[in-house]
Amino acid sequence: MTKQIWLIIVWILFLTLDGHAGSSTLSNLEELKAGTEYEVRMGLLAHDVDHLWSRSKKESGIDFNAEVLFEPRDLDLPQGGIRPNIGISVNNRGDTSKIYGGILWELAVSSHFFNIGVGLALHDGELEAKKDDKKGLGARILFRIPIEVGITIHGRHRFSILFEHISNGYLAHPNEGLDTLGLRYGVLFN
Repeated sequence: MTKQIWLIIVWILFLTLDGHAGSSTLSNLEELKAGTEYEVRMGLLAHDVDHLWSRSKKESGIDFNAEVLFEPRDLDLPQGGIRPNIGISVNNRGDTSKIYGGILWELAVSSHFFNIGVGLALHDGELEAKKDDKKGLGARILFRIPIEVGITIHGRHRFSILFEHISNGYLAHPNEGLDTLGLRYGVLFN
């Protein structure tokens, strides 16, 4: 794993802990109980899936994915809620890995939920593909569009299918884009 990925993992853990580790005052414990973390999701994603948004496959492998969703105060809407998120996907074959952040709109109906979002991703892939088995992504920071559907079991456990697309949105050349598709498990904190 590259030094950049390790630094990113440490950064995500730091943001997730949010200064609460080792805190023992009553007010800090109450704040932690109320919490801003909404959910943690993790899963396995098929990397660079063919015939979806980006229409071609060059890279391979499985992405190990982890994501934290936050529940900020005052961002709930009558038809769902806005959830900031940060995450990481690491490819098991050394192809494009990324860290990302953004916002999701989440709609929950009974035990089912639907997310759609927008954000940015920082990747370690190729800007211009020099080999046939690499994607040319054109820019180091890309737009990220996730769509996810799932079910909540026992009020806390979530199982879902995630599709995500990353690309530079034709702001740079080349713009091959990269699609992932997979299964995730989540745990709700509230």
